[in-house]
Amino acid sequence: MLIIKNGKIFTMAGEVIEKGSILVEDGKIKEVGTDVVAPLDAEVIDAEGKVVMPGFIDAHCHLGLFEDGIGFEGDDVNEMVDPVTPHLRAIDGINPMDRTFKEAYEGGITCAATGPGSANVVGGQFAVIKTYGKRIDDMIVKESAAMKIAFGENPKRVYNAKKKSPMTRMATAAILRETLFKAKKYVEKQEKAKEDPKKEPEFDMKMEAMAKVIRKEIPLKAHAHRADDILTAIRIAKEFDVDITLEHCTEGHLIADYISEERKAAIVGPSLSHRTKFELKNLTFETPGILQKAGVKVAIMTDSPVIPLQYLPLCAGLAVKSGMDEMEALKAITINPAEILGIDDRVGSIEVGKDADIVIFDGNPIKDINCKTVATIIDGKVVYKMGN
Repeated sequence: MLIIKNGKIFTMAGEVIEKGSILVEDGKIKEVGTDVVAPLDAEVIDAEGKVVMPGFIDAHCHLGLFEDGIGFEGDDVNEMVDPVTPHLRAIDGINPMDRTFKEAYEGGITCAATGPGSANVVGGQFAVIKTYGKRIDDMIVKESAAMKIAFGENPKRVYNAKKKSPMTRMATAAILRETLFKAKKYVEKQEKAKEDPKKEPEFDMKMEAMAKVIRKEIPLKAHAHRADDILTAIRIAKEFDVDITLEHCTEGHLIADYISEERKAAIVGPSLSHRTKFELKNLTFETPGILQKAGVKVAIMTDSPVIPLQYLPLCAGLAVKSGMDEMEALKAITINPAEILGIDDRVGSIEVGKDADIVIFDGNPIKDINCKTVATIIDGKVVYKMGN
């Protein structure tokens, strides 16, 4: 049993508790408040003068799939031989021994959605994982959390070099539509087979993966920077009645009213980077704040390794500098990504019953450049302590 006491607790559940305590038992939060009493044998962390927050969540990165300080040998992000690879699963390529995991949890990031890149029209399945552990099977929060798809320049560039489709935005949309049509028919046959086993479709691993999207078990996770690509992603999702989240959303501020009207969530970033291609010409840290003020649910991401994962709070701080409300920026790296990823029953806020993923800072991590992580707790275990 563990008790964190005397801290300023940002619960991200609607209140900030001054001089509060958190009681942790069996990896879960058992009690939160100002009058928490712990057993005499409980481990004690005195957070006097410190800030206590739920562990930060990066809703879009490639943690463990693009290893640090290595080239081809550690690059497992993109399978660039087929524009449609929905059957690929992030958990089969993640190396939790990569040092970026340690850097992440030392920086207060306790949970991340990681998965395939944007080379293919359909890239494969993202997973949500904790950032501490040696075996990925023990770190999984959600094994299949979303289906990565991509619009814009990346699929065009990759397959133009191979002289095959897609070489245009039209082809990217057509290939995605064809895949969704096939998946819809596959699911229809599966449903009919419940009454007549003879109608069971021939096994297709790609369609088995896409069936999760058709059944709304997971959303499409749509890489789209430019405004027209964002709107194409929304158009296709509506056409097939599937769920979708908007990833990067670089020009989202230009069409914030449309995104709000369509009630789609935006996972914005990486904004702390160079404008490496034409579709990033309108890159700005103003985007998260503009979208949030328009009524869009916003998460901020690093797209690690584009921005190292430990700088997620810095990105939130730069969004505040560019006009986003401070509490909304904190939500964008805690409860908002948890809700967008469908894991808010476990993480994203400090509430009774949730996973004890808690971080203690010696200041405000999105405002104070000198702020340090005092301790990181994941699943009730102290995985990092400053000075140890």
